[in-house]
Amino acid sequence: MRQNVCHFFMLVLMLIGNSKGEDPYRFFTWNVTFGDIFPLGVKQQGILINRQFPGPPIHAVTNDNLIIHVFNGLNEPFLISWDGIQQRKNSWQDGVYGTNCPIPPGQNFTYVLQVKDQIGSFFYFPSLAFHKAAGGYGSIRIDSRQFIPVPFPPPAGDFSILAGDWFKKNHTDLKAILDSGSNLPFPDGLLINGHGSNGVTFTVDQGKTYRFRISNVGIALSINFRIQGHDLYLVETEGVHTLQNTYSSLDIHLGQSYSVLVTANQDPKDYYIVVSTLFTSQVLTTTSILHYSNSVASVSGPIPPGPTTEVDRSISQARSIRTNLTASGPRPNPQGSYHYGKVNVTRTIRLANSAAMIGGKQRYAVNSVSFVPADTPLKLADYFNISGVFYLGSIPDSPTGGWAYLQTSVMAAEFRAFIEVVFENAEDSLQSWHVDGNIAFVVGMNGGQWSVASKSSYNLRDAISRSTVQAYPKSWTSVYIPLDNVGMWNIRSENWARQYLGQQFYLRVYSPVHSIRDEYPIPKNALLCGRASGYKTRPLPPHWNDKI
Repeated sequence: MRQNVCHFFMLVLMLIGNSKGEDPYRFFTWNVTFGDIFPLGVKQQGILINRQFPGPPIHAVTNDNLIIHVFNGLNEPFLISWDGIQQRKNSWQDGVYGTNCPIPPGQNFTYVLQVKDQIGSFFYFPSLAFHKAAGGYGSIRIDSRQFIPVPFPPPAGDFSILAGDWFKKNHTDLKAILDSGSNLPFPDGLLINGHGSNGVTFTVDQGKTYRFRISNVGIALSINFRIQGHDLYLVETEGVHTLQNTYSSLDIHLGQSYSVLVTANQDPKDYYIVVSTLFTSQVLTTTSILHYSNSVASVSGPIPPGPTTEVDRSISQARSIRTNLTASGPRPNPQGSYHYGKVNVTRTIRLANSAAMIGGKQRYAVNSVSFVPADTPLKLADYFNISGVFYLGSIPDSPTGGWAYLQTSVMAAEFRAFIEVVFENAEDSLQSWHVDGNIAFVVGMNGGQWSVASKSSYNLRDAISRSTVQAYPKSWTSVYIPLDNVGMWNIRSENWARQYLGQQFYLRVYSPVHSIRDEYPIPKNALLCGRASGYKTRPLPPHWNDKI
């Protein structure tokens, strides 16, 4: 249902009443539709945003308010989530089913986001009904404010690369395979910005330096990124300026984003940009072209090979990715001003992933609990105090070793607690984990079984902080998380089949104060569904203290 312009902007003014007037606003109108796409040469039904695949980029500056008006032109419900964007005090805008009702077919919803104290490279994607396998994703770039120094000279250009695995089957067919209790087949290929091999060209001037922002938007596989004859100078990952190490290639796991600087310092010709799969017996490869503007020759020679199964090499690279402590972040103070290693850990949570058969069907679990969505978004049930939708403590803090079972799993946590989460992976496949709403300091990772003694090897000085972390096969990864963001936050596998079949849960970060100093109230335009359908979003519940 379309609204006229006047009505729309009146709605926007109502929605942004809690935002600071001095922060700029950026307005987007997106029409989401199905359309024919041919990324691997086969006609498929893709998800288009404003007729584009991938979707339109979001370019913002720290503290900007983003007003994103989404019309759902699909014949099924739809949601968009913002990978890595921390919704400060605002899990209402997270865009996953545990916090939001889907946008019904033919209707619309306006997301109101503020990229508060954030910089860096991220992406958005559709989170519902296995839509992620149909496209609907796009890049997010958040630049620093002008008076905040960036720890490298301004590049001559800024390119976004959305890379990842792809299936020739439509998302509905893939979803049907999972619903039947079977595993997905191996992906058919890799895409770069929606194209197969040599479908995208990036033009550069000889002697100049360019920034490439690379995100793994796939649903199944880790990838390796490299550029023929050129070094990758790492400068940022998911909103954090990194130590500026040089790499010949970079491993990028599901859901992760990196920024590298590339200097066009080679002979004037064309070069391969290569993406290939990691830790797979069958190696998929795709390419784009780095084109010098004064090129005298097209690409030639073999495609540069990349690493495939060397876990030790990948772990060593991951450990080398650390925070640049002297660089400013989105604020003038140095990134190293928060001494996470000196904060007392109040709780250790150990999370073990597993594959299990439940009722004769393939499922995946965390600490033996395979998540099933409730009939009502958990955030709404919590806000309106609707009983019977979920209960706290429905997932244990540590692996049980028992049989897997189905449950709408929600873990309780206290606002401003400082916790350790250990991702324990006893399986033969790499796991990629995402933590919504909060940052995670990657303090340690190693092979074998985690124990308290493993803490002696932790990096408590300059560990990278990010929202998506990997746990290597037969290995563990430990992160420290300051729970400074009230809300209902999704912790999930970035392998979308595993997420869809239960490898996820919600962390309820709770404050008894109920003040907008800690969390924004429910948006006036919030969609209500399930058992919350009969409730109203205003006035605020009487227990809510809306005084600052």
